[in-house]
Amino acid sequence: MNIVREQRSENSSLLKITVTPADYGQEVEKALRDYRRKANIPGFRPGMVPMGIIKKMYGKGVLAEQSYRLASHSAFEYLQKEGIDFLGDVIPSEEQGDFDFENGTDFEFVFEFGEAPEIKLELSAADSLTYDTIAVDEKMRGDYRSNYLRRFGRLVDAEEVTSDEALSVTLDNGEMNIADAYVGLISMSEEERKPFIGQKVGFKTTVNVNDLYKTAAQRAAILQVKEEELEGINPEFTLEITKIRRFAEPELNEEFFKMAFPAGNITTTEEFEAFIDAQISSELRRESDYLFTLRLRDYLVEKAALKMPEAFLKRWLYTINEGKFSMEEIEKDFDQFLRMFTWNYLQKHFIKQDNLSVTKEEAEAEARALAAAQFAQYGMPSAPEEMLAGYAKQILENKEQGQKIYEKLYEVKVVEDVKSKITVTEKAVSSDDFARMASELR
Repeated sequence: MNIVREQRSENSSLLKITVTPADYGQEVEKALRDYRRKANIPGFRPGMVPMGIIKKMYGKGVLAEQSYRLASHSAFEYLQKEGIDFLGDVIPSEEQGDFDFENGTDFEFVFEFGEAPEIKLELSAADSLTYDTIAVDEKMRGDYRSNYLRRFGRLVDAEEVTSDEALSVTLDNGEMNIADAYVGLISMSEEERKPFIGQKVGFKTTVNVNDLYKTAAQRAAILQVKEEELEGINPEFTLEITKIRRFAEPELNEEFFKMAFPAGNITTTEEFEAFIDAQISSELRRESDYLFTLRLRDYLVEKAALKMPEAFLKRWLYTINEGKFSMEEIEKDFDQFLRMFTWNYLQKHFIKQDNLSVTKEEAEAEARALAAAQFAQYGMPSAPEEMLAGYAKQILENKEQGQKIYEKLYEVKVVEDVKSKITVTEKAVSSDDFARMASELR
């Protein structure tokens, strides 16, 4: 076997690997014997088909498969032995010539790989970034308090639709009459609510249930039919409001505190208000951390100024996606991909350089926090610990979700590691200014 490396432009190289019968012969014979053992051809007993017939039927395919497999494996062995760092993966080169597996014996495979650039990044107190915090105002505090209390509120009758009430309606299209159907204005946009604002019980209008209920499952449930039966139903209905109900916030009394805080850690109005402030601060801190991460990412990517093998990476993306995206589509989003790819590459540098690690306990705690947030969204702000632990275990056992947990935690470790090396100045800004900056950095 002969391996030759040829340098190309934009930090990419070719590996030309020539394999001969001495390299692939045994594997080809082994594969053909396996085909012979399993072959089921009329006129021959199992395992007794002449090898000549097997070679005629499968020889070229086996030769192509085994020689490519050997060359591909050798390419990775070569890179590892030579200590060459590469990006993405090793892919067949556009310079690959044709093969004659009918008559040929020596075959040259041409692979391409992108060379990983060397990172020379010195950080010190001279590197300065701003950590923006959101200034808490009374409107923010009132909105958060109201949204929190809504979880424990109750529905009470109302005379008129004012904003996000829950409506009981009768739907009638001449063929179907559905009494006590539910319409939740809270899930609608401001524009979608307009026809209902100011209306009272007895109000009638014409609606299209496909617009009123967004999913087929919702429409089937409301109309009391199976999803496959929806197609034959006239979606134009007369809607009549029969009841208007809105959420009333609970009183901050002993009953509420026992329901909302079964652990008994909050028992007074003063403690509840302090809890609300702490929750707001915690959520705003996460927003600030997110914005700072974006700012730090862009700063480090620019400062490192790595020369990435862009042409190779575009071909690599096209290859691994097996034609799902055209080169034009890859070109369109490539700048954003390259920024994230470079950021991930820099993270690996800091993880290795500064021996950063994420423990199993840290991953479990993060998964438990994610589970608690999901339960809170569904009205269970104080889910039992065993339930959270079970759900967290499911999250981590899911390969994709578990990987996201670890990636997030490693990013947090990298950000904290870099923060300790540079100068970070906190600055309070309005929520509008913060949103604008976050939008610009995404």
